[in-house]
Amino acid sequence: MTRVLLAEDQSLVVEGLKMMIETDEELEVTGIARNGKEAIALCEKQWFDIAILDIRMPEMDGLKAAELILNRWPNMKVLMLTTFNDDEYVLEALRIGAHGYMLKDADASSLIKSIKSCLQGGLHIQGEVAAKVIPKLMDQRQKHSKEELKNVTKREMDILKKIGEGKSNKEIASELALSIGTVKNHISVLLDKLELRDRTQLAIFAIKHQIV
Repeated sequence: MTRVLLAEDQSLVVEGLKMMIETDEELEVTGIARNGKEAIALCEKQWFDIAILDIRMPEMDGLKAAELILNRWPNMKVLMLTTFNDDEYVLEALRIGAHGYMLKDADASSLIKSIKSCLQGGLHIQGEVAAKVIPKLMDQRQKHSKEELKNVTKREMDILKKIGEGKSNKEIASELALSIGTVKNHISVLLDKLELRDRTQLAIFAIKHQIV
């Protein structure tokens, strides 16, 4: 069973999201918080596989909570949820290392798909949001320098490209005829070589440096 933390300050929205999430028998909302501080407090008491955080909450917003969660519990996945189709929020969420970004008007199947994509190691940005944020990342693209990538092998470049496309470890393994363990090892090496913190930063690196 996948344990889900849901942080949202509006009661009706919480109940609706919980109901949608639990239509999938593999998912269970085992913690509900009304703000970022409550979310952190819950994480200190029990383990969650994924935290779904609203961007705007009182006392501590979702972006700050996400940053603290990812620093303290780096194996936990974080999916940001908002009503605001604002590319600046998305860019900040990606900078922090969030694994996905959804609008609250998503239907149950889209929400569940996003959750599972994040859990599998993919980077999921809802289509309407991606349509706004990807061009901004493209505008920031830089030609990768040979110096920066001098120690990256061809196989690692292939994997980096797939990460930039938002593929999960399972999808990368299937497309490149590798084991999931081998893909994970390559990703660890890439993070070390490029001095990046996490998979999200690898994806942004791939887009910015015209690898995708």
